[in-house]
Amino acid sequence: MTTISPTTTTTGPAATPAGPDLAAVKAKQQRTWSSGDYTVIASRIVLQSELLAEAADLRSGDRVLDVACGSGNAALAAARAGTRVVGIDYVPDLLTTARARAAAEGLTVDFQVGDAEALPFPDASFDAALSVFGSMFAPDHHRTAAELIRVTRPGGTLGLVSWTPDGFIGDFFRTITRHVPPPAGVASPLLWGTRDHLATLFGAAAAEIRSVERTCVFRFASAEDFTDTFRRWYGPSHQAFAALDDSGRAALAADLTDLARRWNRNPDGQPVALPSTYLETIITLRATAT
Repeated sequence: MTTISPTTTTTGPAATPAGPDLAAVKAKQQRTWSSGDYTVIASRIVLQSELLAEAADLRSGDRVLDVACGSGNAALAAARAGTRVVGIDYVPDLLTTARARAAAEGLTVDFQVGDAEALPFPDASFDAALSVFGSMFAPDHHRTAAELIRVTRPGGTLGLVSWTPDGFIGDFFRTITRHVPPPAGVASPLLWGTRDHLATLFGAAAAEIRSVERTCVFRFASAEDFTDTFRRWYGPSHQAFAALDDSGRAALAADLTDLARRWNRNPDGQPVALPSTYLETIITLRATAT
């Protein structure tokens, strides 16, 4: 995702950089993810949570936290392994859906409203913390990473799934930001899909960081069906369309439809299959602080 350099202020003895208002950014993000219905999109990426839960080698009885849990994919995957799970998200409607899903499967998960940048738990509360396409969108990357580390016990496990910058979803976000610029000075969430950035965020606390690039495939009846689905249900694109006038909406729809055609791996054009790369990362925390 493209980012814009922060503005400067000339008050005081010398000009200094004016950082972004992260509280305002977060409030806008919360409205964004509350729009549309992320559950519809999350239903297409269930497998990624199952794979992460297996890669994290969760053990029955473990205390597990799912951060930015959405409608509960990773929390439910962890609960199926017999763990004691808490899921947090700042969109209450998504938690309502998550609770209904857990009840339908006879699983026990404690879903709570919470902020990835200020997790409401004591230090070392969990054996493992997971986040699937969730923590990456918090505006303050370093604070979010520090919170994940803080609430996980020494020697515990962090499991992350994040979209890569060079995959289909990375291209999707770049297409949107050509029409609706992102907040000034806020780091791209797609950095979480790079090994170097994760090393910066977690390296000092990690005994080991293991990452593997995987691919999930979004399937739609047509390129137009992809655009219509993400326009209606996916918060970031839903809000992008809402921010534009009629001609802007038409241009964005045309660009997203063209994007889906270009990425489609089906040679006959329809239906479309969109291979989308993501980085699955397992971090083992140091047993003692350095």
